[in-house]
Amino acid sequence: MQKNIILGSSSPYRKALLERLQLTFECLSPDINEEAHPAETPQQLVARLSIEKAEAVAKQLKEQKTSADEVCDIIITSDQVAVLDGVILGKPHTHQKAIQQLTKFSGRKVSFLTGLCVYNSITNNYEYSLSQYDVHFRSLSDTEIKHYIEIEQPLDCAGSFKCEGLGVTLFEKMAGNDPNSLIGLPLIELCRLLRNQGINPLEMSDKSID
Repeated sequence: MQKNIILGSSSPYRKALLERLQLTFECLSPDINEEAHPAETPQQLVARLSIEKAEAVAKQLKEQKTSADEVCDIIITSDQVAVLDGVILGKPHTHQKAIQQLTKFSGRKVSFLTGLCVYNSITNNYEYSLSQYDVHFRSLSDTEIKHYIEIEQPLDCAGSFKCEGLGVTLFEKMAGNDPNSLIGLPLIELCRLLRNQGINPLEMSDKSID
């Protein structure tokens, strides 16, 4: 059976990460409400949104299909939040909020929780995994924070930094299993979940998957 890989995300960062696996894939935005529910924990939030994104993309694909051919869509979705003292911190979107976030992070440890879902459109089953990556920020001056935000413009990034760029200058140390999870897609865990679906990047790179 033919298998199509779908990245359920509009994030250029996740797209760039998945491209590293050299698999043929398409991108489709799930377009869901990503607001947290009342009393929802960070772990519950990333799990719910990762799964809801996959289900939303599966619904879109089902509505688009006109062929009678049976095709299995393997849908990859992810969600991430930054957590400080148990409080969820999302994307800043503005310079002022980015400054506020990094000021709070100065000299502190911030945990980044990344939910990952791999959904099979034929079975309607999915596997979900949670990755945690901890970032220890060094003590930052107001000038450093303002200059960093002006230079890198990390307004669409949870935590107000890009670790793959100049954001690394903000850190004292990092701890976790996969630094890719900090960018938004834990590739080590993703490869495991894809192998469970019969997809091995080392066997199927840059080819359609049958």
